[in-house]
Amino acid sequence: MASNIGMMDSAYFVGRNEILTWINNRLQLNLTRIEEAASGAVQCQMMDMTYPGVVPMHKVNFDAKTEYDMIQNYKVLQDVFNKLKIEKHVEVNRLVKGRPLDNLEFLQWLKRYCDSVNGGIMNENYNPVERRIKGGKDRSSKGTLKTSKSLQSNNMSGDPVGLRPKQGRGGGANSSEIETLSREITELKLSVSHLEKERDFYFAKLRDIELLCQTPELEDLPMAVAIKKILYAADAKESALEEAQEYLYQAMNDGEADDEDEA
Repeated sequence: MASNIGMMDSAYFVGRNEILTWINNRLQLNLTRIEEAASGAVQCQMMDMTYPGVVPMHKVNFDAKTEYDMIQNYKVLQDVFNKLKIEKHVEVNRLVKGRPLDNLEFLQWLKRYCDSVNGGIMNENYNPVERRIKGGKDRSSKGTLKTSKSLQSNNMSGDPVGLRPKQGRGGGANSSEIETLSREITELKLSVSHLEKERDFYFAKLRDIELLCQTPELEDLPMAVAIKKILYAADAKESALEEAQEYLYQAMNDGEADDEDEA
């Protein structure tokens, strides 16, 4: 399966337009930006189409706007992954921020995974609009039921909503501590931003190396093949470098042997 595909896999070079077309065609949506899928609802329904009946669609909120609601969608998705034994770490805190690159990478992985399950063929019996409407109705009815129960409980207690005394805090906040925490948060944000730029910088270099190794005149050379063995390693196994070195050493020995035979 594609649950552990490497970062240099071809899946991560699928463009955002292709991803958006894939989503819109299968789920009958009209997304125009990758960030519109940041709520996690699209990912849940893609898994629902791939594995009909596995995703509790009544728990998926397509109207999620707050990070809290989005996180609830990702919890549903993670539960589905666990149920299907899909080993995929979901960077929820980054996805809900709506960052285009993070969401694009996750959707690229999702497309590769779904294609690996059904060969990219759509489930003709799946009605995405009906599934969303049904899920929305179930969620609304449950929400209404919870609200009515909550109001009933409040009325029975004889403590009308809005008239309860507010609980005061034990002491004022220390302004110096707040300033210190705010400064630390700012520094962390700058550090994260720096790391992301550094990641993108080195990823671009790896992409350039890959394109160079794919040049028709060079792609069959031993060095190019050895480099691609490292780039396309499925995971962070240490043997990737050893395998590439062994291949290169063998190729060089074979070349020397051929030279000797010709002499």
